Amino acid sequence: PQLIEALETLINGGSVTDDDCAALYAKYLSKDDEAADLQRTSERIEAAVGEVLGFIGEASDGAETYGQSLESNLGEMASADNLDSLRKAVETLVGDTKKMATQNELLHERLENSSKEIQSLHEHLEDVRAEALTDGLTNIPNRKAFDMNLRQEAMNAMESGEDLCLLLCDIDHFKKFNDTFGHHTGDQVLKLAGMILTQNVKGRDTAARYGGEEFAIILPNTSLGAAKNLANQVREAVASKRIRKKSTGEHFGEITMSIGVAKFRGGESLSELIQRSDKGL
Repeated sequence: PQLIEALETLINGGSVTDDDCAALYAKYLSKDDEAADLQRTSERIEAAVGEVLGFIGEASDGAETYGQSLESNLGEMASADNLDSLRKAVETLVGDTKKMATQNELLHERLENSSKEIQSLHEHLEDVRAEALTDGLTNIPNRKAFDMNLRQEAMNAMESGEDLCLLLCDIDHFKKFNDTFGHHTGDQVLKLAGMILTQNVKGRDTAARYGGEEFAIILPNTSLGAAKNLANQVREAVASKRIRKKSTGEHFGEITMSIGVAKFRGGESLSELIQRSDKGL
């Protein structure tokens, strides 16, 4: 939506230059920031792991030194021929033991802090990954997530022999709707469609934005008949909605959706499955 507004402002201003296009791409479409964020996080994780390995190395050296002290002082205690020699060996051993205990406490604190840092970075990576697989407008899985999930479910279907069906959904005459009522209202329609699809799937099913006004639903372990029933359920749910402008109550009419249904044939390429769904659409 922000990209559309920026473009409309430029177009209304009279012209759009190559520099304008480059600036718009860098701001709204480029993945450079995402890649840089991943790189920075990766480097921080690498540094944190390096610190942990360093702590473990120090602890190992300390344990080795303490072991040598134990062996030496116990030997002196065993061979002591007077009370002063025995006392000196015991005092040295006690001092080394206290030093080792202090080092262990410091190691524990350092490892605990490093563990928290690594956990925080792991959560951040999960957030970045989720964002990369989510459509920014409808907040449902995007085309990249769709491709990944369809590939995985096709493999599962071939291994298990379960049915796998695919729905391709298209909002009817969406371009005309956009041209008539504006892109902002069109965006609200897309959000509504995404919400309806999400409400009608369950379990391992995946509803995703396929591109533009097209959506897709991946249905693992679902027969062709059940997939057709779901398609009609979604189609009726979309058609039952009425779009109105909140500020004025203006009625924009109803929206409808066409849906193509196809069942995966073991061994076929995913592009063939998509083409058959598209043909049904």
